[in-house]
Amino acid sequence: MAQSIFDIAGSAMRAQNLRLNTTASNLANANSVASSAEEAYKARHPVFAAMLDQEIGGVKTMGIVESAREPERRYEPGHPLSDEQGYVFSSNVDSVEEMANMMTATRSYQSNVDLLTTVKQLMLQTLKMGQ
Repeated sequence: MAQSIFDIAGSAMRAQNLRLNTTASNLANANSVASSAEEAYKARHPVFAAMLDQEIGGVKTMGIVESAREPERRYEPGHPLSDEQGYVFSSNVDSVEEMANMMTATRSYQSNVDLLTTVKQLMLQTLKMGQ
């Protein structure tokens, strides 16, 4: 049973680590521009699924998907990446949404660390009872 708890928390922590990494990548590219909508950076988000098995559960990463939101089109005729009409296309990253993702992923990760710390302490207390 104890091994299952560590496996479940570990899979959740790996998932939140991936979420933090994709969020950091999105924020790093939030102000990037391109000469076409197709070349503009698209925000990426991991997709997770619950693993439900009779013996063990956890979090499974299904993949990473790109946001379908359209990039912003801005008129900047002097920009080196502007198209024939003078437009550049910025990434579709919503910085406020990404910051919220970062905060919830961090809190979830910390909750799993706290869970593992509590389980460890309970296991040590149980071992001490036998002495």
